[in-house]
Amino acid sequence: MRKDYLELSELLSMVKEGVADAFPDKYWVKGEISSWSPRANGHCYLNLSETVRGKQVADIRAMIWKWHFPQLKAFFEKETGQTLQAGITVLVRVQVNFSELYGISLFVDEIDPAFTVGAQALEKKKAIERLTAGGYMDMQKELELPRLPYRLAVITSKTAAGYGDFRRHLLENEAGYAFRLDLYEALMQGEQAPASIIAALLEAQEEAYDAILILRGGGSEMDLACFDDYDLAVAIATCPVPVVTAIGHDRDFHIADMVAGRYVKTPTALADLFLDIYADEDALLDALEKRVGGAVAERLSAMARRVDALSARIRVGLVGKVHAGEQAVASRIARVRLGLTQKFAALQRLSDAAAHRLRFAATARIGTEISNLALKEALIKASDPRKILGLGYVLVTGSDNKVLKTVDRVAVGDRIGVRFSDGSLTAKVDEVYAEGRDKAETA
Repeated sequence: MRKDYLELSELLSMVKEGVADAFPDKYWVKGEISSWSPRANGHCYLNLSETVRGKQVADIRAMIWKWHFPQLKAFFEKETGQTLQAGITVLVRVQVNFSELYGISLFVDEIDPAFTVGAQALEKKKAIERLTAGGYMDMQKELELPRLPYRLAVITSKTAAGYGDFRRHLLENEAGYAFRLDLYEALMQGEQAPASIIAALLEAQEEAYDAILILRGGGSEMDLACFDDYDLAVAIATCPVPVVTAIGHDRDFHIADMVAGRYVKTPTALADLFLDIYADEDALLDALEKRVGGAVAERLSAMARRVDALSARIRVGLVGKVHAGEQAVASRIARVRLGLTQKFAALQRLSDAAAHRLRFAATARIGTEISNLALKEALIKASDPRKILGLGYVLVTGSDNKVLKTVDRVAVGDRIGVRFSDGSLTAKVDEVYAEGRDKAETA
């Protein structure tokens, strides 16, 4: 059975008619410009959105025709002093439109300047006022980067494309400058991002870094809203280490950038910041090398000229002094030669007399020593035990082979040795007699 149906275009035409019937008038609508895209043809395309407690609850495409856009933009900026751009909450008059090809959208033809800033911009303005009143805006400006920053802490997402670009640009530099990078991962968008970044910032402060870098690499205005957080700004401002930010593209400027010691627009520009510091130091050293080399060359040249002049003066002075010195030396040599001749003659006479005296004394001393030697020889021969034994005396030794000089050391039954001049014998003691005793000791 064939079913009744509508062509899609027929259905959408009915929707279009229904929308036109339902919204026949123009309406004033409050919304935040979440995207902003002026075109070369003069039209401006944008998105209006509504956010409740950090969560987007509504979003719709809108358009400002080229015959309205220049006047509307100029009027708004003149009245508010603020650029019409993404992130601003505006009150605009719109007409609801439905297209069979592009769906529902809003045509904007008027804007109320009374809404000078959007919800995010208003909070940003209040945060800036609080930070200024608290003296936080200039705290980081008082810190200076080291002359050659080497140890760098990087706070970002590990998978962020901007982080990869930064690492490659910094670490693979053609000049070969070396850096140490330590990554502290943190959420870089969403409601939890400020607290996550603050935690990473506090953790990095526990180490001795030359600088702490916060980088993201761009995104929509809503994605980057976390960098306008008041608490995050205070944490950056009070950090004792210089903080450098690189958040978003050229059009973005956030409170985190304002309170940081330095800020650049992109991660690549952040790498260039440190490479330029090293390049400037290189250039300074090259310039100093050239200046020192030039100064040394000039000093050496001046010293060489001075040495030449002094050499000439010394040469002239030395010729005269050498001539006078030669004459003085010749005269002194003559006097020394005469004095030495006289001293030599006197010493020769003294030497001859001393030699004569020594010869006489030596002869007398030798004679005396020969007489003493003969006397000692006679005494030695007279004391020879063999000569004494030859006179009929004997030498008696005890059982311990020691010479016996008294009978007190001998007992009956002891064996004794008796030595004569021509031999010796061993005997046994039968009796012992001692002078002064009344009777002999017998066995």
